[in-house]
Amino acid sequence: MGTIIVGSLLAAAVVAVITTLVKNKIKGKSSCSCGCGGDCPHCRH
Repeated sequence: MGTIIVGSLLAAAVVAVITTLVKNKIKGKSSCSCGCGGDCPHCRH
């Protein structure tokens, strides 16, 4: 049971990272690490 839960958590994390990278590429701003594409107050350029 435990390995299934850990595996699903890892899969969810990988999907989240890929989604963030894709969103940043679509916006053309990959320098913001929080995944908002540089639109957050703490990611001003």
